[in-house]
Amino acid sequence: MMNSQLLLLILLAAAAVALAVMALSGPSADRIGSRRIAAIRGRHVASETNQIEARMRKAIAARQLDKNQLFTSLIPNPELLAKRLKMTGKKWTLSQYMTASVALAIGLLGIMVLRGFSFLPALLLAVAVGFGLPHFVVGRLIARRVGKFTTNFPDALDLLVRGLRSGLPISETMMVVANEIPGPVGEEFKLINERIKIGKSMDQALQETAERLGTAEFKFFCITITIQRETGGNLAETLANLSNVLRQRAQMKLKIRAMSSESKASAYIIGALPFIVFGLICWINYSYMSPFFTGDPRGLFGLNLMQMIGIGAMVWMSIGVFIMAKMVNFEI
Repeated sequence: MMNSQLLLLILLAAAAVALAVMALSGPSADRIGSRRIAAIRGRHVASETNQIEARMRKAIAARQLDKNQLFTSLIPNPELLAKRLKMTGKKWTLSQYMTASVALAIGLLGIMVLRGFSFLPALLLAVAVGFGLPHFVVGRLIARRVGKFTTNFPDALDLLVRGLRSGLPISETMMVVANEIPGPVGEEFKLINERIKIGKSMDQALQETAERLGTAEFKFFCITITIQRETGGNLAETLANLSNVLRQRAQMKLKIRAMSSESKASAYIIGALPFIVFGLICWINYSYMSPFFTGDPRGLFGLNLMQMIGIGAMVWMSIGVFIMAKMVNFEI
């Protein structure tokens, strides 16, 4: 029995390492350079043969890209996940995300099987953690980046106001913001300027950025620019008023966060305490808690009575945490 478990652990560990290497290793720099050189030659050489070869290389590269996407077919909504990955500001692909998730699930499954867990609960927990933890990490990165953008965005509006009052056009002031404001604000305005340079209108570039960020503050800015372009008026004064409104909005959010901090801390403590006590008991006296991890073939789906009670308790606790989170979550 121990030899079979050890062999299964070795196979799962090897698979997890292989998938992790596939997820973290990007394409070769030499291949990227050769593709760019070939693309530049194909654009600047007017020969019909070169244009046909460039189209063939593009089609072959697209077909190879579809083949390399190993686990992307498992995603129910790949467009939404791709949008979430872009919102993080990282250069992560769907294939890398899914490969890392599967590698994490396989590694956790191997550890739990070697520890003596029954296979079905170990599989369910490994799948939940393998796909839930990356989703949580991506959500945290999105929230952190959006928070930084929201914090620095009023300063960018003030810089736009000073540039407009000095006589610069809106496109030039956006370039100044892209160069002067660090962090996500500068990155987003650089992308806006790049889209404008390749031929898109300012409204299209702003709308694409607003859809990717999903923040009300930037949507207010887009609406302000659109209305001013259609009706006219003093754009500098309008943006100055918008900057003051956004600062007051941020102050109100901080006030609400301070007032609800006690309730959130209570929810965190109540939600984490059972898991902390459970982990400490397992660490101190694992033999006492071992009946919880060993499945009973006579139970439902290979689960014994303690496991079914634990699953029911987690379901009710999740409902309680969800209700408490809704009670302390306020939208402005």
